Amino acid sequence: MTEELEVTGQDSDGDSEEVVLTPAELIERLEQAWMNEKFAPELLESKSEIVECVMEQLDHMEENLRRAKKGDLKVSIHRMEMERIRYVLSSYLRCRLMKIEKFFPHILEKEKTAQEGELSSLSPEELVFAKQYMANTETYLKNVALKHMPPNLQMVDLLRSVPKPDLDSYVFLRVKERQENILVEPETDEQRDYVIDMEEGSQHLIRYKTIAPLVASGAVQLI
Repeated sequence: MTEELEVTGQDSDGDSEEVVLTPAELIERLEQAWMNEKFAPELLESKSEIVECVMEQLDHMEENLRRAKKGDLKVSIHRMEMERIRYVLSSYLRCRLMKIEKFFPHILEKEKTAQEGELSSLSPEELVFAKQYMANTETYLKNVALKHMPPNLQMVDLLRSVPKPDLDSYVFLRVKERQENILVEPETDEQRDYVIDMEEGSQHLIRYKTIAPLVASGAVQLI
């Protein structure tokens, strides 16, 4: 299949822009989003447009296979490729749900305080899930534990009780676009800030928060 697909994204100014992708480029975008989500300590920007396009593409591939001749070797090969794509897609979505369940108070607080035009970390469906998960968690805590405690202890601050994503954790990355003057913060008070250049194609082990904006822009790929 060589038809092109349109994916709506946002540029650095928050304006909508349409990007025309081939099916191969679309799957590559999905795999990049999957790897970044898998290795980033925080929930990244939602790639719901890519997810929707991939699901439509899978439906289209399934339709083509139904019309193909039985016993054709190409059918088996295409079927295996579809299963591989489905695995990547489901793993990507499962990884995001796990992060939402793990960090839900902080994710919802970030959504609440986001500036106008700022990219959302949650798709509309994920936002509904996160809110329901928080409401269910609060109800469970009240019914199981808090109502049996003294009145002054019957409140719980989930923002303080649930750990935040560890942005100081280290990640491996591959540089897709050359980067200059990347500020690296010191690990101890005795050390000084310093800057590094990262060449295209080079690989690094570096603190996540140092390169988080580069992950968001697509300049580096987590591996």
